[in-house]
Amino acid sequence: MNKERDSLEIGGSVWLKTGDQTLGGAARIALLAAIRDTGSITSAAKAVGMSYKAAWDAVDTMNNLAGEALVVTASGGRGGGGTKLTPAALRLIETYGAVEREHRKFLERAGAAIEGFARDWQLIGRLGMKTSARNQLTGKVTKVTRGAVNDEIELGLPGGQTIVAVVTHESTEALNLKEGGDAVALIKASWVMLMEDTGVKLSARNQLRGTVASVTKGAVNSEVTLSLDDSTTITAVITNQSVDTLGLAQGQKAVAVIKASSVIIGVND
Repeated sequence: MNKERDSLEIGGSVWLKTGDQTLGGAARIALLAAIRDTGSITSAAKAVGMSYKAAWDAVDTMNNLAGEALVVTASGGRGGGGTKLTPAALRLIETYGAVEREHRKFLERAGAAIEGFARDWQLIGRLGMKTSARNQLTGKVTKVTRGAVNDEIELGLPGGQTIVAVVTHESTEALNLKEGGDAVALIKASWVMLMEDTGVKLSARNQLRGTVASVTKGAVNSEVTLSLDDSTTITAVITNQSVDTLGLAQGQKAVAVIKASSVIIGVND
C-alpha cells in the first residue's frame, strides 16, 4: 500500500429489498426522514440534495414496491398542500436506522478483528491479477539504481534470493518504485533458461537456484518447475532434448537463468 494514501478500511452500505427490487437505501430513507421532519416534498428534496421530480419519482417507486402507501399528500396534491408519512413509513425509517447502526458496529468489529487487513487485501489483489506471464514472483524493492537511460530495479524474494529488472526512467516513476515498496516480477516461461548448478559464470544477471519440483513433457517441449523456496517457484519451457541433456528430474538442483531485460515489473494500483 502507498503510505501516502489513506489507510484501508472495511466499508459497506445497507439496502432494503422486496423480492428482486430495491426498496431503498440511505438516500431514499433520508428522503423519507426529511419529509417527516418538514412536512413538504419540496423542502425535503432540497434538504437531501434531490430535484423535486427525482424526489417524487423516488416516492412513487417506494409506494409501489412497498405495496402500500408510505407517503401521502393532503389537499392540493403535488402542486400544494402538506405531505406526510404513513405509520408504515415511520416504522421503515426506524427499522432502517436500527439495521444501519448494527451494520456499522459489525464493520467496526470486523475491521478491528482482522489483523493485517491491508496486507491481506493486497494479497487478494495479487491473486486476482490476470497476466499471460506464467511466472509472477512477489517481493520488495531492495535497490533502485539510476542509469543514463534505464534504471535497474532489484527485487528481494521471500527466500532471500534477488531478481533484477531493467526498466525505463518513466516506468520507475509511473510505478512509484522505491526501496521497501512491494512489487511483482513477471517473467514468461519461454524466457527462462535452465542449467546445472555448477558455478559457471554467465553474463545473464539473474541466476536463481532451486530444486526441480516437476517435469511435464510434451510432444516437443517440456515444462519444468523449479522450487526456489517453500513458497516461490519458477517455471521454464525448454525442449525435451534439453531436459534429457541436462538430466533434469524431480529433486535435482538447477539454476534458472533470466536476462534482466526479460523481467517485467508490476505493482498493485
